[in-house]
Amino acid sequence: MTYRNPLAAPADLEGWVAEGPVGVEHVDGGMRLRSTADEPALAAAGRGDHAHITFWCPEVFGPDVEIAWDFRPLAGAGLAMLFFAATGTEERDLFDPSLAPRSGYYPQYHSGDVRTLHVSYYRRKWPSERRFHTCNLRKSPGFHLVAQGADPLPPLADVDDHYRVRVTKRGPEVAFAIDDLELFRWVDDGTTGPPLGAGRIGFRQMAPLTAHYRNLEVTPLS
Repeated sequence: MTYRNPLAAPADLEGWVAEGPVGVEHVDGGMRLRSTADEPALAAAGRGDHAHITFWCPEVFGPDVEIAWDFRPLAGAGLAMLFFAATGTEERDLFDPSLAPRSGYYPQYHSGDVRTLHVSYYRRKWPSERRFHTCNLRKSPGFHLVAQGADPLPPLADVDDHYRVRVTKRGPEVAFAIDDLELFRWVDDGTTGPPLGAGRIGFRQMAPLTAHYRNLEVTPLS
């Protein structure tokens, strides 16, 4: 059955797991997500990369799924990402207590004991990302950049509504689209490790981005 979650009320997020300083407000029929860290103070102390956040859905989804949600950036030159097919290494659950603790710091996810695919689809954190917009698909552990496509989202001043973001994973094949415009398609040939199967999904943001999410749907594919 399709998993449907409007993300519109505290009850919709029961069981969700926050890593890092996750701040959530329920407005406009969804959730407004941000980091609660005072990033300038953290940056001044040399800890700015610890201001970022990951928010995990508690469900485990099968290996063949379509994941779709509404996304609208609201403020801040940060980054938005989706983790999917996420597990622990050595066939452990993502929340197995034997895994190293995670706090939203990115190397814990891309070069630690997490197996996952992650697509960054709103990349505005650094000047190079704002100059040339791309959507990147990486496979971890190992921080492997395996696919890339153009990012069609406009500058923040021109955003006037939500965009429908969609990840389709069928076996080793992954496709990514925004508002039904396909941006890349990739087939895992196993050169970066075995293709990933079932696992969890999680939203990730780099501070200082504030963004709105609603109408999450995860549909099994036959």
